[in-house]
Parts: sequence; C-alpha cells; structure tokens
Amino acid sequence: LAPPRAARAEGKERVDVPKAIVHVDDGDTVRLDWPGKKSEEIRILGIDTPEVLHLDHDLPYPQPFGDQATGFLQGCIAAATKIELLRSGTVDKYGRTLGYIFVNGQNYSPLVIAARLAYGPNPRFGDNGLPAELKACTEAAAKAGPPPFEPPWQYRRRMREVTKHMKAQGIYPKGPREDEPKDAK
Repeated sequence: LAPPRAARAEGKERVDVPKAIVHVDDGDTVRLDWPGKKSEEIRILGIDTPEVLHLDHDLPYPQPFGDQATGFLQGCIAAATKIELLRSGTVDKYGRTLGYIFVNGQNYSPLVIAARLAYGPNPRFGDNGLPAELKACTEAAAKAGPPPFEPPWQYRRRMREVTKHMKAQGIYPKGPREDEPKDAK
C-alpha cells in the first residue's frame, strides 16, 4: 500500500512555466526555480523512467537507458516553445509536487512512454485527481509494450543492497560536493 500523501492547496489548472527556470534532474523529475520563490521539485506523474547516478539517493551506478530518458526530457524542454505544469492535489512523501509537464500542449508522459524510455503508470498510485492524463499514459503504455530495461523500482531496490554493502566496506564513492569543505562554494 502506498504511503499517504499530503494535501496540496493548489488547483488543477495548467500553469505556464518559463523555459529558463526548468532544470532536468532525470527523465521523470524536474526542478523549477521560480523567481523570488523557493524552488519546486516536480515528480512527473504517469511514468517511471530508468535511474541516473544519484549518490545522495543510494544509486552508485546509472541504470541502463537512464541517461537516454534524461536526454529525452532535456530535448523536449529545449525544443518547446510553451511549457506548462499541471499540478495534482498532492505532494509525495519527499515533498515533491506531483504533476504533469506539457510541452507545446502535449503531455510529456505519454511521449516518453511511446519512446520506450519509461514504464507507464503504476495503478497502485491512482490517478491523483487527474484521470484523463493517467488514461493517456495507460493507453500509451499498452501501445508501446514493455521498455527494454528492468522496472526502475526493482533497480532501486537492488541498488539499496549494493549501496549498503559498499558503505559497509568503505568503498562507496563520494560526490563532488561531499569532497568540498562545508564553507566552499
């Protein structure tokens, strides 16, 4: 059973997003640096893309196709003349906004599914109050068939064990920020 998610006050209208404030983390996560406001991390709904190297998330190795999925999102953002965010009414357990990204009026999630760089929606997470968007993802997944990589949730589970072993052996790599003194910028 999925953990409960916090309610969110925002509505369910698409919000214009200036391209300059979008920073791609991986194929299903972006950060929006709103001017004069706190950054907002968006977990894109309807998809699960392969993982990239994230030492701080116990992912010491990138998953096959993770860089390609990230590149796909970066390309969609770079080519877009209009970017919109459709927020759901919830945030996830990490405090990320759950929502859909639209590029030039198209829902990004079915696009990346059709490219076979994402698994479609997990029914256990529900529609987050956005049934039409979830339906488009489900239909795209049925049409595309399974992607050529293991489900990212399985990969994350395996990497937790790898990370635990590496840390116990003292061989877990340090990221560039971990090597810098705390006051270095």
